[in-house]
Amino acid sequence: MTPKLPINIDDLLRRRTVESERIEYKEGWNPEVVLHTLCAFANDFHNLGGGYVVIGVAEHNGQPQFKQQNLLLV
Repeated sequence: MTPKLPINIDDLLRRRTVESERIEYKEGWNPEVVLHTLCAFANDFHNLGGGYVVIGVAEHNGQPQFKQQNLLLV
């Protein structure tokens, strides 16, 4: 089995193919905060099909904040 995302990571980071309400950016690993987000996506009250949690990317007002030296897209 090949571990691949069903979406291009650059498109996900730049919000090109996924609505912004289905993407959460977390600057670091805080288990409690991340688990709350995962539970919210699992509940999926609006039937959007879940979402994506991107750990390692800060956000400001819902927009991802990229630090050039830390961002590596392969």
